Amino acid sequence: MTDVLLERLALYARLARLDKPVGTLLLLWPTLAALWVAAAGEPTPMHLAIFLTGTLLMRSAGCAVNDVADRDFDGHVKRTAERVVASGKVSPGEALAVATVLTLLAALLLLPLNLLSFTLALIGVVVASTYPLFKRFFPLPQAYLAIAFSFGIPMAFAAVQGRVPEVGWWLFAANLFWVVAYDTEYAMVDREDDLRIGVRSSAILFGRADVAAVMACYGLYFSLLLVVGMMIRASWPYYAGWAIAVGFSLYHFTLIRTRERERCFRAFRHNQWVGLAVFAGIALDFALR
Repeated sequence: MTDVLLERLALYARLARLDKPVGTLLLLWPTLAALWVAAAGEPTPMHLAIFLTGTLLMRSAGCAVNDVADRDFDGHVKRTAERVVASGKVSPGEALAVATVLTLLAALLLLPLNLLSFTLALIGVVVASTYPLFKRFFPLPQAYLAIAFSFGIPMAFAAVQGRVPEVGWWLFAANLFWVVAYDTEYAMVDREDDLRIGVRSSAILFGRADVAAVMACYGLYFSLLLVVGMMIRASWPYYAGWAIAVGFSLYHFTLIRTRERERCFRAFRHNQWVGLAVFAGIALDFALR
């Protein structure tokens, strides 16, 4: 009995992508960056714990919902064929039950927060849960995903300040372009499979302009971060983190320009360091004030 339970829990952990933390980090770094700006570098332990735990829970729940929605497609894609729902190791009902439990746990984290935070969280859940449907008909689903992956930013400001100031929306806008950049790199890995099974993606939409589109999105992301830097009166640590992140994006260009699957996937995964560099610059900037 114990062995069976442990086996199911291991499958649920794979369903929640606990073995692949990159996605959680891509959500976490911009959320923490927003939390640091909102709290002027001094977030409370409660807010920090809520956003750390909530990011993990909601990313895991989103993965479970996505796997249920894509179960008839994943088996035909090289990279996703062994996902636990597509391979039949976890039933769709089980996966939805796991997603429900994770979402309810995340909802409990909202109890100490204000109404605006709760409202934004609800909108974020709706956007995240409907994203898999957009891949069926919307030519740029990465833009829709970007909204879902950026909702931690206004939520952080709402939790700390009870409102989302202008700088919060500038951070939100910047993050949209970053998500489109790295998720297009991700989509470039699956382009041939997606064309065959009829799933839409930015890599398909951009075609031979995919590399240029990724770099343009990086350019807009970093340009908007310069605006944020001026708004918060940032000093050298902020711009040092920004410069390091720019360097990482140029490295990504060297990876994706050949459009090889493994190199594009490596560029996608490496974006965790872009987010870390930007957050570290913000955190150090406020620490030295």
